[in-house]
Amino acid sequence: MKRNLRFYFALMFARGTALVLKLIGRKGTSMPGSWAIILCPDFIGRMPKPEKIIGITGTNGKTTVANMIEDVLEDNGIDFICNRSGTNVHTGIASTLIANSRFFGKPKHKLAVFEMDERSAPNFFPYMQPDILLCTNIFRDSYKRNAHAEFILDVLNREIPKGTRLVLNADDPLCSSIGPENERVYYGIDHLDTDKETCDNIVNDVPVCPKCFGPLVRDVVRYHHIGRVHCENCGYRSPEPDYRATDVDIAHMRMTVEKDGRADVYPLANANNINIYNSLAAVAMLREFGLTPEQIRSSFEKMGISETRYSETEANGRKIILHLAKGQNPVACSRAFENIRNAPGKKAVIMFLDDYFDARHTVENTAWFYDTDFEFLNDDSIVQVVIAGARHHDTYVRTLLAGVPAERIVHMREESAAPAAVTPAADTVFILYDVYTIRLANEIRRKLLDGGKEAASK
Repeated sequence: MKRNLRFYFALMFARGTALVLKLIGRKGTSMPGSWAIILCPDFIGRMPKPEKIIGITGTNGKTTVANMIEDVLEDNGIDFICNRSGTNVHTGIASTLIANSRFFGKPKHKLAVFEMDERSAPNFFPYMQPDILLCTNIFRDSYKRNAHAEFILDVLNREIPKGTRLVLNADDPLCSSIGPENERVYYGIDHLDTDKETCDNIVNDVPVCPKCFGPLVRDVVRYHHIGRVHCENCGYRSPEPDYRATDVDIAHMRMTVEKDGRADVYPLANANNINIYNSLAAVAMLREFGLTPEQIRSSFEKMGISETRYSETEANGRKIILHLAKGQNPVACSRAFENIRNAPGKKAVIMFLDDYFDARHTVENTAWFYDTDFEFLNDDSIVQVVIAGARHHDTYVRTLLAGVPAERIVHMREESAAPAAVTPAADTVFILYDVYTIRLANEIRRKLLDGGKEAASK
């Protein structure tokens, strides 16, 4: 698209907005991009863009994968822009383009890495074509935004440009079916020690063959609909991965990835299944971008999972773990609950799962609780569940229905009161929090650490 007076006015107004925000000390905001799009609805289309664009989308894991990719590129001295400190919707992408351009919009860098919200695809894909697009997975998410997994699949199939090369999860029947006309490569995992014979999750968004809707045979069951499948009726089967993790060694925290007959070993930052997939996805994307296995491996050795997603602290013999459990996302919360169940030792759980914005505006849709596997918390190794937040009564009822004994549950309105309620019998305390409540999670952790110091000094 050609630039016109409306575009330049929007660009200058957005630059002025960014300057004001900088003067008042506000960073990482999408406001400049919001104003640019209000003033010029096709602003992203008219804005000059870097020569090469990498996109990362999907329901769960896209932020973690985007951060890993960006860390590796930076470690290898590759210059790029990204929306890491902005938002992953169109306004955040517009803000990133504005912040990293010269006065009249010419980009300062040749490469962009954008995390892209799958629901917002109609707002940016018509105006920009990623050279490579990674999709982590497709799951049901917040009812008010994403309706159902097939709804999001339809959005992506309509909007992804036909010329974009795709990097897709072979072990997700929905994700692997995206953009059937696009050039693609797949990544997948051969075997995990945690593989199951049947799905023990409430939600499975691929109950039948996605081609003929006949019975689906599950060859490998991981979680929800993730695994390997085939249909004896029409011959459909999960695609063979181009990047295949053949040996996931949790004891030594590493995985072997085969590609074109070559096997390379990469370190793992985290042992839970979804982060193994995240690491494999990052390897596949970086290899497709052109980095060598040696470059990726060297950078992975310096890397951990972002502390806004997962972090561990140990004090006075007790481990405190912050674990993201996205509000209104039943799959993300189910994964967190299962990770807690599978962790060693005696555990206590502090949960404030309310979606940050819903809690402020008293939206009371709790139907997603009943898609979430609270049943994983009904385990003898979990000695206490502490529930706090605006809908603590609703969460308490759901936890009781999951079979957790009432004597193991404590619940309250004020999140700040949760640390004082934690039992000393737990070796590990998990703090589960929503995307926008990381500050609250850190405050809860600080109180737990301060309480432990006081107890140790007595």
